[in-house]
Amino acid sequence: MTCSNYTATAYSPEKLPRQSAAKSRLGFRRLTGRRLPWGNTRELVPDTFMRPEPESLRFWEQGYKHRDEGKAKGTYKPAPLEHIDFHDRCDHEHYRHAPWAGRAHFWIYLATFGKGIFFVFLFFGAWGALAGAMRATQNYTQAFIESFNAVFFAVTLPSLGIWLIASLVIHRLPRLWAKPAKGPKWELNRRTGMITLFKYRRKQVVEERAPFHEFDAYINTTPDRQGLPMNVLSLEHRYSDIRIFFGDIQPPDRNTQQLCALWDFIQNYIDTSHPLPDAPLFEEHRKNDPTTAEYDRTTGRNPRHWIDMDDATFKEEQVKMRARVDMIDTFSRPNLMARYVEYPL
Repeated sequence: MTCSNYTATAYSPEKLPRQSAAKSRLGFRRLTGRRLPWGNTRELVPDTFMRPEPESLRFWEQGYKHRDEGKAKGTYKPAPLEHIDFHDRCDHEHYRHAPWAGRAHFWIYLATFGKGIFFVFLFFGAWGALAGAMRATQNYTQAFIESFNAVFFAVTLPSLGIWLIASLVIHRLPRLWAKPAKGPKWELNRRTGMITLFKYRRKQVVEERAPFHEFDAYINTTPDRQGLPMNVLSLEHRYSDIRIFFGDIQPPDRNTQQLCALWDFIQNYIDTSHPLPDAPLFEEHRKNDPTTAEYDRTTGRNPRHWIDMDDATFKEEQVKMRARVDMIDTFSRPNLMARYVEYPL
């Protein structure tokens, strides 16, 4: 694959235009959101993008090699779900997010719920039965068995059955549960510098699109069920209602470090004057991006930096990156976009 060329609309801080005054966020949005400054990014990778592990990268590499060899010989048999387009992309051109359909989430949640309930009640059932047996005046074994069975057959065994059935469907019957959504939810496009929000109305797809430099990042704070503040990152268009929330890929958090790191990560990804973020999932795509390919050539970066890394070293890299994220200084930075946009007071 040859390098992809950038379009005239691609984002770069060196060619930012003067823009209209930003609209004020009104009502609840203004009270619960804090705008993050543009620019002065750090080389940070949030936890959600410090994946996949090198072992998974090597597994995929072998899979691609086997596929290509099989196709060349005419002996290749596609995997059960290979023909399905799940609409998600993550490469040198675009990061497109597409959650799976509700049916797929149902089986995943069912397996997770069954497994969790099984182990919780197995432990507490045994603990409660042991406590009851110790209080018995005689026949401790029978008292333990009766007490344990009361919980085991009522809750523990059914949850085990749910876990096993859901796991069987997930691992052995992929055609039954794996189903893509109608299409992507949103897309960040490095090649064009455009942000797209996809909306689905019956059988029609409406695409709302605007340049990246017309968006601002916000950390939105809302209470959880216990009343504790939880934060989530969003990108919001200054001049329309286009809003993208990143809670699907970076779960809501009480802290803001990972969210601020994600904002730096997004800016570095879209910025064509900057190489792709050095994250494992981009390694195979770095040679296809002009700026990144030139950067790797001049710096002598090992093209197999992540894929050949051993597990111990990778864990060390994860710890180092988390430490760098914890020291992020986003809120003390000047907003470089203020040179081109007048923000309301």
